[in-house]
Amino acid sequence: MSISLRTQYTARQTTSFGPFRFIEALPWIVLATAMRVVAYSGGPATLPAIIIASMAILLAFVLVAQRSIELADGQTGLGSLTLWEQIKLARAILGRIVLLMIAAASVVAMSGYTSLAPNLMLGLDGMAFDQFTMIGKFWSATVASFVLLMIVRADANHGAVDFFATLNELARRSFWIGASILALGAIYLALGYVQGLVRHAVWIYGQTSPHGTFVRNLVFFVFIFSFAMLRLWITLIVLTYGLKSSYRSA
Repeated sequence: MSISLRTQYTARQTTSFGPFRFIEALPWIVLATAMRVVAYSGGPATLPAIIIASMAILLAFVLVAQRSIELADGQTGLGSLTLWEQIKLARAILGRIVLLMIAAASVVAMSGYTSLAPNLMLGLDGMAFDQFTMIGKFWSATVASFVLLMIVRADANHGAVDFFATLNELARRSFWIGASILALGAIYLALGYVQGLVRHAVWIYGQTSPHGTFVRNLVFFVFIFSFAMLRLWITLIVLTYGLKSSYRSA
């Protein structure tokens, strides 16, 4: 399957936010956060909310990937994509990543680790939101590396999203990408610990605050998407550095 991306990048975007250059992804992270709240509430809206949240995470990932590549002095045509082209790219990647997560969860479940298998279905979610198991954090780092490589290959191959070619690319660059996954997994562990402390403080605030329900819910919502944005920034910075190093050593 291929998607139609622009093959001629005649006008590079010049929009810059200086130290806030990743802020473009914030609306998608806010949407993903809101959809996760809907999904956790249960009911018939759960599945649509999960799909929308996953798409929003991928769209935020594409935007931050563009800025991270530019920060690493790389060249990318991602900035020339229209919103519809970004959505088509995210949709194509989502299908392949979902199949990857299903396959991984199935293998783990058939191996007897049935309690662990569901965590592997949160690999995409864990690129922006906290995973609560150690293996889940490293799995999310692995999924993030797959997504970045698929984006880079699609950018260089006129929008063609090829899972097996991406897998081959990952194998070719296994040393640096593997090191990046390990480093990112360790960062996720540390970030999860810090996030846990802040979560506890927010919970105490919610129990003792004299402010109304709206303010307490707003504080909790801001806490969630702020850490999600931070996690996504760190994810792309680490993986982009690892990918750049792999090109240098090739």
